[in-house]
Amino acid sequence: MQINVTLIFFVYGLAFFSMGVVMLLESGRSPILADALALLPLALFGFIHGIHEWFEMALMDQTILDIQLPIPINWSRISILAISFIFLFIFSLRVLRPEMTRSSLETIILITIVLVFAGIIIISTMFSQNSHADWFSHVDALTRYFLAVPAACLAGLAFFRKGAAAREATQNRQKNVLWLVAFGFIGYGLTQTFVPATDSFPSNIWNSATFLEITGFPIQVIRALLAVIITVGLLRVSQLNATERQKQLIQSEKARLEALERVRTELESKENLRRELLRRTVIAQEEERTRVARELHDETSQLLAAISLQLESLRNVSHTTEINKQIDELQVLRRRISEGIYRLMHDLRPAQLDDIGLTAALSSLVDDSRKHMGLTVDLQVKGQEKRLDPFVETVLFRVAQEALTNVARHAGVTQAFIMVFYSPERVELIVKDEGRGFSANRHPFPHHGWGLAGMNERVEAAGGNFHLQSSPGNGTIITVIVPKDKILVLRNREERIDEEQVTSNSSNKR
Repeated sequence: MQINVTLIFFVYGLAFFSMGVVMLLESGRSPILADALALLPLALFGFIHGIHEWFEMALMDQTILDIQLPIPINWSRISILAISFIFLFIFSLRVLRPEMTRSSLETIILITIVLVFAGIIIISTMFSQNSHADWFSHVDALTRYFLAVPAACLAGLAFFRKGAAAREATQNRQKNVLWLVAFGFIGYGLTQTFVPATDSFPSNIWNSATFLEITGFPIQVIRALLAVIITVGLLRVSQLNATERQKQLIQSEKARLEALERVRTELESKENLRRELLRRTVIAQEEERTRVARELHDETSQLLAAISLQLESLRNVSHTTEINKQIDELQVLRRRISEGIYRLMHDLRPAQLDDIGLTAALSSLVDDSRKHMGLTVDLQVKGQEKRLDPFVETVLFRVAQEALTNVARHAGVTQAFIMVFYSPERVELIVKDEGRGFSANRHPFPHHGWGLAGMNERVEAAGGNFHLQSSPGNGTIITVIVPKDKILVLRNREERIDEEQVTSNSSNKR
């Protein structure tokens, strides 16, 4: 029997100590069971109360051997018991009255502790002056009556409230387990009424000896069983909470990924919108250039031609040498104006780009660069030439034009190289010089590099890739690659003109 009682005390203490470990771990997570401020006192109750039961197990052998225990040991045992239930009382108040501030709650607890211990000391001193055989039994009984019973019952009420909250949250499994824990704590509180036998009411009638006499086993068996039920219940709640936390984490991660996907979609949409806007802007610019070039060709050139005819007519009717000389000077000025207008027309929109294609426009660009910028440009075309989408052809031409302008202004050389490579998968444009270069790794678009930035934006709007390679003293290489899906055969020019006319007529009708 002695071995069995010792084992019961060991299991009893182990159950509460394990409960302390579980609650300590739960308080370190995102606590769903209760706030960490409330779970920590519950964990301390488990630790201290488990230690108290092991302490009693160790003292049992001394009692059986009828060895008189020193007074400090008895006081230590009772103090540990009282402190453990004080922490349980703190847990119950923090759950039942969460609206209370921490300072006011601790004040109430401190006053309670002082009053309980003061009452125990006063009453035990009064008993010790009478004929009581063992006044430590009275202190133990009073501690259980006035501290253990209300603390455990309040803890039961606290877990009942948690179970009701779980039911409202449709967490039925947590509700059932929490209510089981609540019944366990209330039952454990009721077992604390079976105190050591004394000669005072009610412990002289209702005590642990009476329970043993009626049932044939000590009250510690029931307490140990309830301790196991409480610990297993709290462990199960902790597991359910861990599952709930994981579910919440998965939902949170899913929501975060969905938010990131929405942001990515919005960014892609904005980027596509930006590219489309830039594309339409470039197209509008080129159309305006074409219109201005056409007007210069159709109106200004005709006027200059008419002036030339009038001057020749004037020459035929004039027989004065001085007048003929002025007519020759005016014809020279007219030719210069015609040449300037032609260059302006070509710069605005080379006719070869619309009529013949990219290669012819680049050949004309090479000639103009030699005449007007003093550059010797080597143009090479590889692969089977073909017409591209008009926008792509325009972008490639403007990149080559801007690159040659940069060579003439900044490279410090008079030679450059252009290569166009046609393949079924892509079209590639390379503009290279062996000039002074710059540090492209430090900043892709250096000071005064708006031309390079404009090239990059145009190429991106055309769905291509822009690559810049340069370093001080090693020249510059600009590479533009437009993939297959952007290489479209130019539609019949007459069809395009017809479509534009239809669109224009529709707009006029509106």
